[in-house]
Amino acid sequence: MVKNEKGYILKAFSQKFCPYFLVKVMKLLETRETAFAFFKLVVCDDSESTIRSCCIAAHIFAAEDLRLLAQDVVTWVISRIGAGRSKHMVEFMCDDFHLFGSDFRVLDALLHGYLRVEMSAEVMEILYRMREVGIMPSESAITILFKSLLRVGDYGSVWKLFRDMIHLGPRPSNYTFNALILGFCRNGCIRIGESLLHVMHKYMCVADFFAYNILINAYCIRGQTSYALGKCGAGRMIFDMIQEEGLSPNVVVYNALLNGYVKARDIDQANMLYEEMRSRDIAPDAVTFNIIVSGHCKYGGMEDGDRLLRDLSVSGLLPNCTLYDITVAGLCWAGRLDEAMEFFEDMFEKGISPSIFAFNSIIAAYSRAGLEENAFEAYKIMHQFGLTPSSCTCSSLLVGLCKKGRLPEAWDLLCKMIEKGFPINKVAFTVLLDGYFRIGDLIGAQSLWNELNRRKIFPDAVAFSAYINGLSKAGLVDEAYGVFLEMSRIGFVPNNFAYNSLIAGFCNRGKLNEALKLEREMRQKGLLPDNFTFNIIINGFCKQGRMKPAIDAFMDMYRTGLVPDIVTYNTLIGGYCKALDIVRADELVNKMYAGGLDPDITTYNIRMHGYCNIRKMNQAAMMLDELVSAGIVPNTVTYNTLMNGVCCDILDRAIIIAAKLLKMAFVPNVVTTNVLLSHFCKQGMPEKTLLWGQKLSEISFDFDETSYKIMDRAYHNIQENAEFFQETSEKSLFLDFLMGCMTLNVTGDFCVQSMKLQTAAIGRRGRKAAVWPLPVKKVDQPD
Repeated sequence: MVKNEKGYILKAFSQKFCPYFLVKVMKLLETRETAFAFFKLVVCDDSESTIRSCCIAAHIFAAEDLRLLAQDVVTWVISRIGAGRSKHMVEFMCDDFHLFGSDFRVLDALLHGYLRVEMSAEVMEILYRMREVGIMPSESAITILFKSLLRVGDYGSVWKLFRDMIHLGPRPSNYTFNALILGFCRNGCIRIGESLLHVMHKYMCVADFFAYNILINAYCIRGQTSYALGKCGAGRMIFDMIQEEGLSPNVVVYNALLNGYVKARDIDQANMLYEEMRSRDIAPDAVTFNIIVSGHCKYGGMEDGDRLLRDLSVSGLLPNCTLYDITVAGLCWAGRLDEAMEFFEDMFEKGISPSIFAFNSIIAAYSRAGLEENAFEAYKIMHQFGLTPSSCTCSSLLVGLCKKGRLPEAWDLLCKMIEKGFPINKVAFTVLLDGYFRIGDLIGAQSLWNELNRRKIFPDAVAFSAYINGLSKAGLVDEAYGVFLEMSRIGFVPNNFAYNSLIAGFCNRGKLNEALKLEREMRQKGLLPDNFTFNIIINGFCKQGRMKPAIDAFMDMYRTGLVPDIVTYNTLIGGYCKALDIVRADELVNKMYAGGLDPDITTYNIRMHGYCNIRKMNQAAMMLDELVSAGIVPNTVTYNTLMNGVCCDILDRAIIIAAKLLKMAFVPNVVTTNVLLSHFCKQGMPEKTLLWGQKLSEISFDFDETSYKIMDRAYHNIQENAEFFQETSEKSLFLDFLMGCMTLNVTGDFCVQSMKLQTAAIGRRGRKAAVWPLPVKKVDQPD
């Protein structure tokens, strides 16, 4: 600029921030990237005067047909001031465009600016403004908007936008249809994607390889490989349609099918498909070999994978570096990390530098295996080779640290990578945010969220949804709803996951009216409630004992085309059992059988608990026999439910059921302990609660908070009545026997003679009960 004797412009701009001088300086810079970097350097605040000057600069760029620079400026302003203040900016730019001669080109800049920051609601508003003044938006802009709306699940806006394209233009092309098909398939709506494929011809579009490949790949990813290349089914018809249209399946289509078979662990079919591909003279690429080798290493025989690698090496189809990358990736997927590192050493010896792909495979494998120190060693080696970490590198390292609960280190790593300018995607932030919530560090999650805002790193829809879900699960549903409103205000359309998280939060707090209001809002915005939504609401009604509205919601599932799952039935059965209405609970079990669902362990445990509550222990024992006959393994909940029931039952029947439980190799836990200690108190034997508490304390049994509360209550009972006498009853001996068996299971060393002596000492008639010391509650000592 100085060489061209234009330095006076820069000097004038340095003396006064003027949008006209700013535009002149930016135009004199060599490239668009350099110009935008200069813009970000000199625009340091977001005051009203600065934002107004930036808007004027965008007007000037638009008037001079420098549309990309105009879009850059507008995008920066929107991301800096947010959705709320940007509305005033839109009014200013739309009202004053005639002053700058930018015509309606400034609307296009606004449209692309909002698209870049994914504020879909504002994009829709700009589209309406453009159509009102007779401007037809570009197909590329609308397609980008489709992708954004589908990403957040706003199907209502998608269909409205599609209808506007049909009636008002621009006419959709293959590019638009492929984007729609891909978006619906990614959201699991494969049938809708397939329907769009079939209607393409109505709009003068012919399906291409991209459309077919998207659908076949979608079926394979969802595990429906039999559909993707079977003798019948939707996927087979799609595969045949390719040839009916006069097209020959290419390597991309074959790769999708190969990947499907490998995911289904059908290596033989994958091999046959690979041979068919070769017989048709379709040359495999690196992706093909990566799929085949990883499949053999992970699910096939080790010798098959090794043989395939030797064949590839001899054939010369791939360069050595690519072959090593594929080999390393395959071994990593198979969990054969030692062999993968041997390949690394072999590469070093041969003078072949590993690629970022190979390093990412190693780092990801170590992180998945919980060997984060090894992952960091690989990262250091990668740095020594002068390779720049990719976003996958960062995400893999963060996953490894988060899995071990090393959140402060994960945050430090993320900050260092940002400072060094490494490519960081928003997935990394979501991983870290989720990590804080998983370990229950609510303060850490909130601090991270505030830090992101401070650093002007704007979360995407996925991060918003993860934050809403974490707050809702932590019981902070009001704060979660505030984030939900902020998400909507910025322009993100909440998806089913965000709505379900909030609905669950409100239901857990007993605020069913707010939950139902959100469910209605979902429908109004074009989002259909799914099984998760209905299950949450049904559970909310059942918790409050409102079984009629719960059944109404159950019937509404059928009306909306959903099929109740095992969770739905278990929730309703539990609700009826809680209301002591076992007859209707059994009716639901019969309905479940009729619907093709078999009860699971949760179903049996709920029914057992129901029978125990109404003192029908025979039926509860029959449930135990029934679940064993069905091939279901009883779990700890099963045993504890029945143990609690037998302690309240008639002695003879209690002994029979207890013997059956012990014969099944029942492994007790702290809940079992609490059940038995509690029953000692309920049956007037608080001294035995303390006796067994003391004995378990001596063998370092891990009590929980409930255990200490039970023993504390027993201690107070004895203190209040120091003259408490208790004769040794048959039920007392039975409970002693159960506690003894439990202690034997815990330690493997139970002294029967000692138990008899202690029982006789405490149960001797007329003797004053000893006040046993409470077990000392464990307190974590400071480091």
